[in-house]
Amino acid sequence: MKPILDVQRIGKRYNIAHQSGNYLSMRERIGQLFAHGKTTNEEFWALENVSFSVMPGESIGIIGRNGAGKSTLLKILSKITPPTTGKIISRGRIASLLEVGTGFHTELSGRENIFFNGSLLGMKHAEIKAKFDEIVDFSGVEKFLDTPLKHYSSGMQLRLAFAVAAFLEPEILIIDEVLAVGDAEFQKKCMGKMEDVSKSGRTILFVSHNLNAVEKLCHRGILLDRGTIKEISSTQHVLQQYQKLIGVNSSEHFTRLNSVKEPLFFNKISLRLLGTQPLLKLELSIELISNQNHNSAFIAFDVSDSSFNTFMQAIPNYSPFISDSKNSKKLIAEIELPPLVPGKYYVSAWIGPHNTITFDYLPEVVSFEVLNSPTPNRTFPHTPDHGMIVPNSRIMEIGVSELE
Repeated sequence: MKPILDVQRIGKRYNIAHQSGNYLSMRERIGQLFAHGKTTNEEFWALENVSFSVMPGESIGIIGRNGAGKSTLLKILSKITPPTTGKIISRGRIASLLEVGTGFHTELSGRENIFFNGSLLGMKHAEIKAKFDEIVDFSGVEKFLDTPLKHYSSGMQLRLAFAVAAFLEPEILIIDEVLAVGDAEFQKKCMGKMEDVSKSGRTILFVSHNLNAVEKLCHRGILLDRGTIKEISSTQHVLQQYQKLIGVNSSEHFTRLNSVKEPLFFNKISLRLLGTQPLLKLELSIELISNQNHNSAFIAFDVSDSSFNTFMQAIPNYSPFISDSKNSKKLIAEIELPPLVPGKYYVSAWIGPHNTITFDYLPEVVSFEVLNSPTPNRTFPHTPDHGMIVPNSRIMEIGVSELE
């Protein structure tokens, strides 16, 4: 069987112009249009020597840090921009959802945009008409179907765009991080639809920073870094390599090495795990440093799983001292944990006077590991597939009756 998508050594080069000299005002900039200023050009390769193949029915997750080249790759695969080098062989019809509003016309109504966008995807009028009711039902924009798209919110545009791309049954469906725009209910609905698309034998290329969604949906993963492929393997292995790449090596201790200008910041954090399953506590020893006078602040701790999905937040009460000199203060924070499934967990620390003002934030600064199942006597282990927390529960029999 031949691959439905064959990417052969593609690269994408951009030329970046640099104007010599200091910052120029608008008048000076206009004057330079008629002068011969010194301009240097720098070559930047957003992608370089990228090769991989996708078999029919596969779901591929593409992950990487910001600027790794993920969106550039999808734009090339969607034929929005051409590659500088290499070629792509596609043996199926491609539908892509890259940015809100892509392929839509804001002056047309929702109804007209369904047919307009479908035709851009290569669908015939009869095909679009046959799927029209399903598209409208899924998108939930029936009430605004004859309203110009310019009056739609970004969420409404996203729902309509996803419905068109998913229900017109392309052989290859390309989805970028755009799903992050939708609310939680819509994201869950989209994930269910993409699972249905995958089970039907069609191919999906999925870019997302939601590693849990990538792991759930995709058979294989591609790790991009600085425009090159670092790893192509099983999704779980690629996610592990991504965690190593971004430097998630937090341990039970943190000491700040660089200077901070903020009025209040974390200088040291140490973590200790207390108790035994299923009654565990986190003890966080904290050293704060104050450089100057500041408003009263509070501390918050986020707890996330191995895919960096935050599932819990603790906000202990705290009113810090006011200081106009460099003073330090040591605190102990205790966090009672619910019964957690075995795995590695990360703690992020935040401090500030208000949720819109941050003095200091340390993402995934310390970590801990749960080794034992919260229900060790069960005949089956608990796994992250069904959540991270196993609440206490019981069944009570309240009576027995005979069935006639």
